[in-house]
Amino acid sequence: MLKSNKTIVIVILAVQSIVFICFLAQLRSSSNSPQEEKPSRVHILILSSWRSGSSFTGQLFSQHPDVFYLMEPAWHVWTAMSQSSAKVLQMAVRDLVRSVFLCDMTVFDAYMSSQRNKSDLFQWEASRALCSPPACDLFQRTNIISKTVCKTLCGKYPFSKVEEACRSYSHIVLKEVRFFDLTVLYPLLTDPSLKLKIIHLVRDPRAVFHSREKTVSELQRDSNIVVGPQKNHGEMGSYNVMQEICKSHIRIYTEGSQAHPSFLKDRYMLVRYEDIAKEPLTKAAQLYKFAKLHFTPELQLWVHNITHGMGLGTQSFDISARDAVNVSQAWRKTLPFQKIAKLQTMCKDAMNLLGYRLVMSEEEQKDMALNLLFSPGPLPGNKGS
Repeated sequence: MLKSNKTIVIVILAVQSIVFICFLAQLRSSSNSPQEEKPSRVHILILSSWRSGSSFTGQLFSQHPDVFYLMEPAWHVWTAMSQSSAKVLQMAVRDLVRSVFLCDMTVFDAYMSSQRNKSDLFQWEASRALCSPPACDLFQRTNIISKTVCKTLCGKYPFSKVEEACRSYSHIVLKEVRFFDLTVLYPLLTDPSLKLKIIHLVRDPRAVFHSREKTVSELQRDSNIVVGPQKNHGEMGSYNVMQEICKSHIRIYTEGSQAHPSFLKDRYMLVRYEDIAKEPLTKAAQLYKFAKLHFTPELQLWVHNITHGMGLGTQSFDISARDAVNVSQAWRKTLPFQKIAKLQTMCKDAMNLLGYRLVMSEEEQKDMALNLLFSPGPLPGNKGS
């Protein structure tokens, strides 16, 4: 009996030893293997449409020393697959955006030549991060950098510098005009590897229409993708594109502002370009707070100067100093009322929802004392179509 008890004790001790050894091995293995980390970077997606002040709004982030910014990386998707529709391309665009947020620039292999430089990236010079170390050694990260100077001096660097630079920043901000529905981004908003927030930038459709009239040829390919070549033809082409853009703003605003799904709480922000133009320092401060960025004195001075210049911002992607208020109201002085009336008919729901007052006559249009802005309205009973 004594021998039997002794044998049991030995077996128990042996089992305990094995269990302890396995525990140590598992502990050692877990300490050596990479753990799933919570995302440390903040990811911001500026959603807008063409000619809505998005290039300027992007620069508010690009010039910040903690931000890695890219302007419309999905341009490469639409350029490579220009025979498709916006709806067909939205998944490819979403996948590209996710990869860029994670600083995986191999995603561009599908849309660009394998023999590429940093300068092959669309509007790369609009990114201060690609004009300073490690992407370019000629400027400091804290510098406010002109895209014209950057394009001249910083173009001949390998494409690998884009990914290297991306990984060295705490905030990654992308600006896109190629999403027409927020629900397509829900997988990114629920992705544990991302800390994604949405800034939805809108502009008075009448101002957008007026600006688009000056850049019809430049926007031809994109407009064809939005509504199809048939609907982008003739006098009604521009109105058909604007109607689709207005519908998309209804969808995005409704989806972003509703109480459900809960993962959108505190992660969606509507911004009107006219409000930025009117109070640039106040609105910039709100945008930085939303993105958890410090509004430095140097940036405050830059924001003031860039919005109080003499220019009119007539060129595509132009971010030179301008009189922001005059730019935002220029359509009231030159756009024929007949066109305004037609556009208001097609975009009435979006204008009412986003806080843009309709003008009922040419006299109201040209009465600059008449304020055409009011608070964005309550959400409609449905999500728009």
